[in-house]
Amino acid sequence: MEKILEIINLNKKYFSKQALSDVNLSLEKGRILGLMGPNGSGKTTLLKIIAGLQHANSGNVKVCEKNIGIETKKLVSFLPDKNVLYPHMKAIDAINFYHNYFTDFDLKKAIDMLDFMKLDKNEKVSSMSKGMIEKLNLILTFSRDARLFVLDEPLGGVDPVARERIISTIIKTYNEDSSIIISTHMVNDVENIFDDVCFIGKGKIILNGSAEDLRLEKGVSIDKLYIQTFMNE
Repeated sequence: MEKILEIINLNKKYFSKQALSDVNLSLEKGRILGLMGPNGSGKTTLLKIIAGLQHANSGNVKVCEKNIGIETKKLVSFLPDKNVLYPHMKAIDAINFYHNYFTDFDLKKAIDMLDFMKLDKNEKVSSMSKGMIEKLNLILTFSRDARLFVLDEPLGGVDPVARERIISTIIKTYNEDSSIIISTHMVNDVENIFDDVCFIGKGKIILNGSAEDLRLEKGVSIDKLYIQTFMNE
């Protein structure tokens, strides 16, 4: 199978703090990976390096066999854990901005997803709820024709109805030529869509493998396994 992502011996330090230590991880085409770990475990740092927004101190990261750089930014669509849209923007302004900036942005798909998410194209970001902003950012992320979608806490702080719509959008947008990484604390809500899971703690990979194989091997759900793994963190 084609590897969408390959990470070899990745290390990242912030001054004296080791954020990532000898991280090795790969992701094949057509797979959804759940990246899980406590706050401060290194998840966001790892995702930002994959997205080309931060540089590693050592190691190698490749997306579709290309080293991280300008070319891989064309292949990776990144959803950050914080909203980056201007408050004065309307939903349609944000969509047009992305359409003008990214050559692979599908305008029709974005408009269709607005309707599916039940968002008003003329509503300003400043008047949207947290859940609405999450949905708008997800629309922008998934309207690109990327090979790797990287989502940092896409379910954080949204109500159960918005959560279900976001999960539905992820499933609806998924295709066999791309892969998805989802960083989340809401393990119970999304573990059923994971093909693979990766537990990270204190900058190190603690557990990594097929979600189904791990359930069979450990005899518990991924949610329960997560709790058992990090109970004393």
